[in-house]
Amino acid sequence: MRIISSLPNNDLTAIPELSQEIEAAGFDGVTVAENAHNPFLPLAIAAVNTERIGLATGVAIAFPRSPMMSASLAWDLHAASNGRFTLGLGSQIKPHIERRFSTPWSAPAPRMREYINAVRTIWNTWQTGERLAFEGEHYNFSLMTPNFSPPPLDVDIPPIKISAVGPAMLRLSGEACDGVALHGFCTRDYLANQILPRIEEGMARTGRKREHFEISGGGFVATGATDEEVAKAAEWVRTRVGFYGSTKAYWPVFAEHGLEELGEKLLYMSRNDGWDDMAAEVSDDVLRLFAAVGRHDELVGAITERFGGLADSVALGSSGPTSSIPKDLVEELKGIATPFSGYDTANQPK
Repeated sequence: MRIISSLPNNDLTAIPELSQEIEAAGFDGVTVAENAHNPFLPLAIAAVNTERIGLATGVAIAFPRSPMMSASLAWDLHAASNGRFTLGLGSQIKPHIERRFSTPWSAPAPRMREYINAVRTIWNTWQTGERLAFEGEHYNFSLMTPNFSPPPLDVDIPPIKISAVGPAMLRLSGEACDGVALHGFCTRDYLANQILPRIEEGMARTGRKREHFEISGGGFVATGATDEEVAKAAEWVRTRVGFYGSTKAYWPVFAEHGLEELGEKLLYMSRNDGWDDMAAEVSDDVLRLFAAVGRHDELVGAITERFGGLADSVALGSSGPTSSIPKDLVEELKGIATPFSGYDTANQPK
């Protein structure tokens, strides 16, 4: 299993030391989210201050950026890190695309498919020198002069992952991507019964193989050295479950466990200024559906039970400092068997 952590995006001056600390602690990689700050800049700093860990946007919002811009950023980061970068993309939701980014909205899954194909076409031109020719509904690329072409890579092209919640995006991840970033609001049963079948359906369309496809996340981890630290981390997870559970888009996860009434109650509370009371509605039994919970000495078993055989990478440090995770524990967790054996971007099915 790949064990990853996250880097902050609000203080670029902290990135050299933090990224080196995470690498020294044995982690396999880091992700950077896009919220109030750009996700690519911290990764550029981490790329030249580390030697081993993987680097990924987790995720970058695709549609406000031209595929040419995303292709260029990913290419440069992959080159600077000697092949350690993964381009993680997300669609965001209509209000943000239209009103925050002032970008036209359209059905996200077909547009994301075209976006991914455009990025790979651009990369192929840079790597092989073939004429740039991409024509789609949303994007058209036909001009690439030597002055604007970066040198070919000495490594395979970057992997592409997308964030996916709904059936269409899950199928698209299996059909067109090298991996998927799942939302934390997820249970083991929902992953096995609803998510995996849709990913496998997408894989069947293009002949992708599960061993070259990475499933990231799909739940939370609440841990610490003591019971008190675990309890504090669990309360953070409880708050997240209450918050996400108040949104109808996430209710299929509740439905998998017959928890529709909880969703209705949380929605009512969100509409009546009950945000501070939501966490109290999430019982310990419900919390453990969404999270691997345990002290450091219990964590290998807890993560194996919660994620084993389904997810290939799990994030630690979201509810506590990464530095508190012992290096020998990270190494034990990395020994958990998963279906993923590594990316194979040099042999992309069409």
